[in-house]
Amino acid sequence: MRFISKRSGNLVLCAALTMSASGALLAQPQAASETDINVYGQKTEGPEIKGFISARTGDKLQVTAADGSRTVVAFDEATRIKASSGLFGSRAKPTSESLLNGLPVTVKTMQTEDGGLLARQITFKNNDLKTASMIRNGTAQGFEEQTAATEALRGRMADIDQYNVKSTTNVNFDTGKWELSAQAKQELCAAAASAEGMDNALLLVVGYTDSTGSEEFNQVLSERRAGRVVNYLQQACRWKPYRMLTPTGMAMADPLADNETPQGKAQNRRVAVNVLVSKGLDGL
Repeated sequence: MRFISKRSGNLVLCAALTMSASGALLAQPQAASETDINVYGQKTEGPEIKGFISARTGDKLQVTAADGSRTVVAFDEATRIKASSGLFGSRAKPTSESLLNGLPVTVKTMQTEDGGLLARQITFKNNDLKTASMIRNGTAQGFEEQTAATEALRGRMADIDQYNVKSTTNVNFDTGKWELSAQAKQELCAAAASAEGMDNALLLVVGYTDSTGSEEFNQVLSERRAGRVVNYLQQACRWKPYRMLTPTGMAMADPLADNETPQGKAQNRRVAVNVLVSKGLDGL
């Protein structure tokens, strides 16, 4: 019996020591793990944002994501700006002057007390910066240039819903042909002259056909018509290439009139020259 009692006493003693040690450990401050939210003064870690710079005003950037959503992020002198090696080498570092419109970026943010986002790190690729720099120099525009101008040089059709269509000029063609008539040439240069006076205006050229012929033939025909219009706008009407979105052929899609009548088919054999101007900055 004494043996059992002695063992019980040891168990009680061990339990007491264990509880004491556990209490001491709990009383000590716990180190934050790498997955804990980092605290930067009065700022906590915010979301990581990926997209391209679609606008900039002062110390704020608007970043447009692939799904079209826009996020406004502020930056300051503490923001780290990083680029992949190659363009800057070891002798120079990218600065806020590198944050050009159209530049794809990844932004690590912090949430501020007022609910806004502050960039703690902005990264991009040097090849993307080179393209954005070419756009900025080619268009002679500063940081206020809109998404439209940057997307024009890249020949991308993304985010087309961010543009306002200011006007549309339709020029028509004979069946199975892509030659421009004298009237069409006159109308094209008139459209270019009108668009020239609009800030950041771009031309989007889309070719169409009527329902005559196969889908394969009409696709090629619509592309040839669009290409012929683009060439004439640039060569004869002096419209600058960097202000032209990539032309496209839509074959029989989006008819203007009924393809069951000769008059309707004549209206559908066309190229639409759309004058686009980027919408105003939202949230800036």
